[in-house]
Amino acid sequence: MLSCTITGLHIKNPLILASGIMGSSASALLRMARAGAGAVVTKSLGLTPREGYPNPTVIEVEGGLLNAMGLPNPSADTFARDVEEVKSRGVVVIASIFGSTPEEFASITERLDPHAFELNLSCPHAKGYGADIGADPDAVRDVVSAVKAVARIPVWVKLTPNVSSIAEVGLAAQEGGADAVVAINTLRAMAIDIHSGYPILGHRFGGLSGAAIRPVGVRCVYELYEAVDIPVIGVGGVGTWQDVVEYMMAGACAVQIGSAVSEDVEVFSHIASGLEAYLLESKQELKELIGLAHRV
Repeated sequence: MLSCTITGLHIKNPLILASGIMGSSASALLRMARAGAGAVVTKSLGLTPREGYPNPTVIEVEGGLLNAMGLPNPSADTFARDVEEVKSRGVVVIASIFGSTPEEFASITERLDPHAFELNLSCPHAKGYGADIGADPDAVRDVVSAVKAVARIPVWVKLTPNVSSIAEVGLAAQEGGADAVVAINTLRAMAIDIHSGYPILGHRFGGLSGAAIRPVGVRCVYELYEAVDIPVIGVGGVGTWQDVVEYMMAGACAVQIGSAVSEDVEVFSHIASGLEAYLLESKQELKELIGLAHRV
């Protein structure tokens, strides 16, 4: 009842582990698959190892989490073995990758062999990466085109909400050859300690995730569904089956779950059970939910 196919990838349910949570090792990714995730996305991987920003890198705020990790990763070359191990266990794995130029992105794709790539063009706090590129439609088009020239598997593009028109950026990704777009990454944000006057995060600025950003994510998915002809995958503040239904009615064919995992590692199975019960009670199929808000 919950199985679906996205960009040619058959998954047991539309619930995908988002990049950045439990994605830094094969064992963590496999744990999420056993917990019920239909597919998993790795931590973002670059050409060379990065240590990331100094602590504190993650704090809890009202409505969610605020993080500025700084894209820490062991490098694509080092993580390639983990990708292979996850694949060998029959788990659909998407490799999130980042770079500063189209050439870097293309080079990384040749070092990994996942089921699909997710281009991180949306991290809000890493200078020269992520949203610094993803806010420019021309740059997005160039990066996607460079990756599609060498990749032989689906290419997803994760978009930033920190732009004036996410539809314009989504169209640029589609024009570059993207097979799907993922919306959204975190909102650029910060928190200040009122007793000392210092910003709390080690990097000062970070990205807000969690329930507070879900209405932004739903709006972005809605706009993208009307603008592009490729699948839209929703992400941002998903913690219940009701959240999944809302995203799908806005136009998402699947959703990614991140912050909610930190509160409940069994969140995938809990949501899947609730979603299945909802479909049985309403006598609907999963695909009937997609874009329903555009047809009423």
